[in-house]
Parts: sequence; structure tokens; C-alpha cells
Amino acid sequence: MTLLSILMGAVAPGISLLTYIYLKDRYSPEPIRLVARMFIVGMLVVFPIMVVQRGLVLGLGTNELLFAFGISAALEEFVKWLIVYHMIFRAKEFDEPYDGIVYAVAASLGFATLENILYVSMATATFSEMLMRALLPVSGHALFGVVMGYYLGLAKFGRKPKRMLGLSLLLPLLWHGAYDYIILAADQAWIWFIIPFMAVLWIRSLRKMNRASNRSPLRPLILEEKRKYEG
Repeated sequence: MTLLSILMGAVAPGISLLTYIYLKDRYSPEPIRLVARMFIVGMLVVFPIMVVQRGLVLGLGTNELLFAFGISAALEEFVKWLIVYHMIFRAKEFDEPYDGIVYAVAASLGFATLENILYVSMATATFSEMLMRALLPVSGHALFGVVMGYYLGLAKFGRKPKRMLGLSLLLPLLWHGAYDYIILAADQAWIWFIIPFMAVLWIRSLRKMNRASNRSPLRPLILEEKRKYEG
């Protein structure tokens, strides 16, 4: 495979997933410049996180449970959450619950895309390996972002905002940690555990996307306009 085709194969899954999530925003699509900004910022934090993770591994060792939930999931999800919260949560463009999903997924997929580029550039990646990475770590980051964004939307537009803010960090951290722990601890049998795990995560995430979309305060107005137009 040529370098260009490898790079395109590394970037395509993240862009495709982000496009899918973006187009599911039926009532008030977000400004592309803001979505692109979140994607780029997600890419920019990869190297600082890698440096900190390397330091933590050297200091704390390679215990699988600690690495999965602490060094990997906790650090990565906290940084992504911090980005979305400080850059988007109070922005005027965040005007419906689904927007939290779009921005959290954009940051998550920016992170996953650069991580994927680094992986395929440092290894002799085959097509099957690139496909496996698209189906697992890249889509995993996207789905962790869906969970994060869903609860950020509830924090801004629903009840118990402090509790929802806590869940917007805790739940993607737990899903991410569980994913990493399965990969690390299940040895050769990991594939038999990760497939049902990802299936459950996909189903739950799609439901959250639909719920967030249906909670849009713009939905009744747009549906009314649609009825008038059709009538």
C-alpha cells in the first residue's frame, strides 16, 4: 500500500463517522467551522496525552486494570471532556441536546484519527488491520463521545445539571476502561468479548442519539412548519 492510501485509510473512518453523526442533527445543524475546530483540537491533545501516559506507565507500572481505567480511559476522557465543556458548553451554538453529541464526537474522533494515523505510519498495516481499527478503536472513541455528549446535553437542557455533568465524564470513562480492559486482559479470546460489547455500545448510543434529537426545543417548531408546508 502506498503512503497516500495508508493515510487516507487512517483518516477515512473518523471523517465518515463524524459525517454520519453530523447529518443526524435534523433540526439545527452545527456550524462546520466549530465542528472542524473541535476535531482539530482533539487531534492536538494526542501528543501531550501520550507523554503523560508514558510518564504514568514508568511511574506506576503496567497493571492491566490500572492502565485500562486510569492511565488510558481516565486521562483521555477527562481531556476530551474538558475541551468540550470549556469550548462549547456555554456557546450560543449549543442550542439543543443533540449538539453535545456532535461536538463531543468531533473531539473524540479528532483524537482517534491522529492516533490511527500514528499507528498505521509506525507499523506495516494491512487492509484487514486498518479495517479492524476502523471497526473497533475509532468507532469506540466515537461512541464514547456519544455517551459524553448525550449527558452534556442533559446537563444543559434537562434536570439535575450537576449530576448529568458528572455522568458525562464518568460513563464514557467506564465504557472506555471496560473496552481497554477486555483488549488487555482477555488475551487471544478478546474478539469473543469485544464484539458483543461493541454491539451493546452501538445500540445504546443510537438510542441516545434518537432521544437527544427528539428532545430538541426546535423540533415542535420545525414539525409545525413542515405540516403547514405539506398542507
